[in-house]
Amino acid sequence: QLVESGGGSVQAGGSPRLSCTHFGYSSSRHCMGWFRQAPGKAREGIAGIRRDGDEYYADSVKGRFTISQDSAKNTVYLQMNGLKSEDTAMYYCASASEWVELGPGYLDTSRYNYWGQGTQVTVS
Repeated sequence: QLVESGGGSVQAGGSPRLSCTHFGYSSSRHCMGWFRQAPGKAREGIAGIRRDGDEYYADSVKGRFTISQDSAKNTVYLQMNGLKSEDTAMYYCASASEWVELGPGYLDTSRYNYWGQGTQVTVS
């Protein structure tokens, strides 16, 4: 089970941090990812981090968002800086139980088999 938190209404330029806590066996969590879905759009991968710490970002957030993990807390974070109106979306975290090679696979929804319920981020 994955539980996200930290969303809400944020002013443009704000810097909220999302959290995602994984309740379950750590061995089932080879890669964690953050995804988002805006109304009328497909779900897109924006950041992923593997157990060994390798990270990968979508171009749309590179340099503004940072993914990190605290293995002791089974928690993954998404630090978002310089938010824009186009960042408004439902944000989801997901867990992949199989190894994901470094690269765009981190952002591929089909590689993830556990999903949280999502947390809304609205930028105004």
